[in-house]
Amino acid sequence: MKRLLRPLAIGGVAALALASPGTAGPDKIQYPANWKDHVLYITVDRYDIKQHRELYASTQAAVDAMKAGQPLPDGTVLTLVQYKAQLDAAGMPVKDAKGRFTKGDFVAYTVMEKKAGYGTEYPPELRNGDWEYAVFNAEGKLNDKANYKACFECHKPHAKQDYVISLAAVRGIGTATMAAPKPDVTIANFAFGPARHTATVGQPVTWVNNDDSPHQITVVSTK
Repeated sequence: MKRLLRPLAIGGVAALALASPGTAGPDKIQYPANWKDHVLYITVDRYDIKQHRELYASTQAAVDAMKAGQPLPDGTVLTLVQYKAQLDAAGMPVKDAKGRFTKGDFVAYTVMEKKAGYGTEYPPELRNGDWEYAVFNAEGKLNDKANYKACFECHKPHAKQDYVISLAAVRGIGTATMAAPKPDVTIANFAFGPARHTATVGQPVTWVNNDDSPHQITVVSTK
């Protein structure tokens, strides 16, 4: 039997509306108006959707917990600020002197907040511990049409790092070097190369992730 490995999701927040408004959902979270006073702990360039992203934590204690690989403190607010990358005449992102995308127009704020008791209304297959998610526009208005279910689905595999996808990169373990043996699949600029890899059951597969964000795969059995 062979198994086909292919990308499942690439770090980020997406969504489907959840089914119990009023008891669970983004309306629990307030727009973090003072996000600029929070701690900028990482920036990420999304090559797949040509975005520049900045991630802020509400306290230094939260960042320290990330670096230590510990659960984040109760009350932590993480704010993802999304910008379109500025594009050149060929439609490619313009980079600054450090090789990062130059940010252009604002896209949205995506917020995740941790509080004791959050998440109790969700079924086990969706619950992300005590985390809840919300998306806000430039005016700080909640986007109640966002697909929040996929936020939970995207973060669910990261339970060992308190459901925070960016935690691995903060700890310096989100990337890998091109070392021998040669990898079967290399991940760079939010693309898998090759996009699919076929392997025999029991055969090891070597992955090298050169991105700031961790990624996921799905395994499909073929006869």
